[in-house]
Amino acid sequence: MPFITSAASAKASRKAIDVHGQTYHLSPYVGSAPLRGSYVPGNEQNDDGLPQGFLVEQPSNSITPPHFHDHEQYQVFVDGGARLGRHTANPLSLHYARGHSPYGPITAGPSGVVYFTLRARWDSGAKYMPEARNKLKKVRRKHRMAEDISLPDPDLMARVASVCRAEVMSTDEDGTCAYLYTIPPGKMTEVDTDTAAGGQYAIVIDGFAVGEQENLTKLSGFYRSPKEAPLEVKAGEDGLVLLLMQFSNMDTA
Repeated sequence: MPFITSAASAKASRKAIDVHGQTYHLSPYVGSAPLRGSYVPGNEQNDDGLPQGFLVEQPSNSITPPHFHDHEQYQVFVDGGARLGRHTANPLSLHYARGHSPYGPITAGPSGVVYFTLRARWDSGAKYMPEARNKLKKVRRKHRMAEDISLPDPDLMARVASVCRAEVMSTDEDGTCAYLYTIPPGKMTEVDTDTAAGGQYAIVIDGFAVGEQENLTKLSGFYRSPKEAPLEVKAGEDGLVLLLMQFSNMDTA
């Protein structure tokens, strides 16, 4: 069964975390969110074997220094504004980093920045550069960035006649890719990629998906493993905009 988390239930578990003396807030979606803002030696023993997805609220004018993680990840920028290295990271933007590929800094603007961090595997924590350079594995570094992703006009969503799938990141040789789905009101749709690879996350960007117990409103999320059937979602009465992201078939663990 896929992991399905409503925005409301994630927000109910929101917690503060210290990152280099700055107070961030995390809302857990899948698996366990980090307890600290940096890697602690020996933390690998806490691996719960689950994917790891959470929403980050980074405060105004704060800086997350350059760092890397053990495993690949997507970051979806959904509110506020920031710079990610040389790139702008305003809503809606998407960043992909392969494991052991340093990135950053993430420099929040005056309104702060809100973004998802999504991984198919649990991660032991941020390893900051240059101090953690000796922990970097020799892999081919990889980053992908999609800035200012075009979204459908909210006034037109309810009048969409058919499902639209727009490419956000093309399918790379390792299977990573991302698509933006616009789904008409009441339509049940299978969301998937053309080439199977790793697990997939889907985030509600606008409208809502009909859930069994509650409607899955904006910023609700799904995760399915590559062993599971493709996600099927039903759009609510105002239609649905969904961002689908697929991981690689070659995580550098």
